[in-house]
Amino acid sequence: MYIQWNKSDKNKKYPKAILRESYRENGKIKKRTIANLGNCSIEEIKALELALKNKANLSDIRNLKEVVTTRQGMSMGATWVIYQQARKLGIEEVLGTSESGKLALWQVIARVIDQGSRLSVVRMARDEASDEFLHFSKGFSEDDLYTNLAWLTKNQREIEKKLFKHRHGEGVVNFFLYDVTSSYLEGQENELGNYGYNRDGKKGKRQIVIGLLCDERGIPVATEVFTGNTGDTKTFASQIKKVAEDFGCKEVTFIGDKGMIKSQQIKDLEEKNFRYITTITKPQIEKFIKDNIFQLSLFDKEICEVTHEDCRYILRKNPAREADMKSTRDEKEISLNELIKKQAQYLKDHPKAKEEVALRKVNERIGVLKANGWLTASIEERELKIEIDEDAKEEAGKLDGCYCVKTNLTQEESEAKVIHDRYKDLIWVENAFRSSKTVQLELRPVYTVCDETTRGHVFVVMLAYIILQSLKEAWNDIGLTPEEGIKRLRTLCTVEVKIENQVIHQIPEANDPVEELIRKLDISLPKVLPRRRIRVDTRKKLKSERLALL
Repeated sequence: MYIQWNKSDKNKKYPKAILRESYRENGKIKKRTIANLGNCSIEEIKALELALKNKANLSDIRNLKEVVTTRQGMSMGATWVIYQQARKLGIEEVLGTSESGKLALWQVIARVIDQGSRLSVVRMARDEASDEFLHFSKGFSEDDLYTNLAWLTKNQREIEKKLFKHRHGEGVVNFFLYDVTSSYLEGQENELGNYGYNRDGKKGKRQIVIGLLCDERGIPVATEVFTGNTGDTKTFASQIKKVAEDFGCKEVTFIGDKGMIKSQQIKDLEEKNFRYITTITKPQIEKFIKDNIFQLSLFDKEICEVTHEDCRYILRKNPAREADMKSTRDEKEISLNELIKKQAQYLKDHPKAKEEVALRKVNERIGVLKANGWLTASIEERELKIEIDEDAKEEAGKLDGCYCVKTNLTQEESEAKVIHDRYKDLIWVENAFRSSKTVQLELRPVYTVCDETTRGHVFVVMLAYIILQSLKEAWNDIGLTPEEGIKRLRTLCTVEVKIENQVIHQIPEANDPVEELIRKLDISLPKVLPRRRIRVDTRKKLKSERLALL
């Protein structure tokens, strides 16, 4: 017997439902109505329906509330979404299904969700649905994750090659963007740490240098870590080798700033028949003007092109930048006048104070402000004075906002505006550094010491950035940053249903905000999760040490 509902009336207080049965007559299956249940309430009909479905084991459902319990399970929304993105982007495929590949993928997923040390990654694995998706064969601690970073470093080059092929196939990549940054270190023991040009404004800190190679859309294809005292140009040769040998590219154009692509780098590119787009320095522009190759009037809001010795020069002036530089010079004058007032008052209050000491401090400030050419200070009868050479000041500002893009691309290969706009695409690499270092992925502080683990850590951050960008593109039109979206997704937890000794993790229906995020990524949620098979925990000695401190 079974209940047959009239679907159009099912939700009414007295729905139309009938009790029917199937029977066999002369070898044919027939159906007949036993009773009309129209006078029964919906609760009574559902109870009868439940009894019929479980008629073979009615004793098991008599005390259902006593044997079935539910409670909040693990967070799974963010983990599932990022895992699916990793699959779509080919990251899971290139890392492989070995235990090392799974651990590496979990480190990437954890970096996107929340940043921290390997210890925090282990803790997250206990609270997030990690094994349920990745199916680890055994448990792990932070020691295993450090070992896994070394595995990533060992296999990085092959992983980058596979990921490049997965994304671009046999297609041609016409442009590559390349830039470097530095990241300071808190300790003194890192094997790659050294003192060098510090971009983070942290004097007295050791650092590492990081190079990032991106495709023409600004998506990273390779990263490399160098010792902290490595110059920008010394990182460039290995990038040419990667593009030519690892990625098999034949006709490409490298885009880098004036500190990256110089004469030797141009020779290296030409040996591979590669092109380049870069800029030239202010002294080089001044020399071209002096030699009458450029005229100052050519720098304007609209781009202008000059050809000289088989190279093309794209000239332009940025009015906003010009105004900023003028304002900066005015601020330097104000700053110096404030110092002079301060020193003058000190000389007045301290009759024995030496005049030459006050003058030296003012001149030192002029040097720091790089205003020696048009600002001079003097002192007479304990009165400090500042003199402004207006002609020199005007000369210093004649190139405000002016810049020049240099390339060996021919006019047949690319027009001037395209070359200019392509150079501006370097901002994508700068954005990647900003997101990776401070905004979202927090590459620093670097909790590693060894060469291999440091390189592996940076590689994890690069892979996480690729996923982060895919989330940003998908959620951009709903006005949510990836960080905000991930926080919202983490609110989606499983419901742990326990029936006697059996436990299942059921996934509830997502609320509207979470459903919108998932829909934008064109993925769907599973109904249930498999039961966790492995145990994830921190090192026992660390746990015991912490307990001893309580």
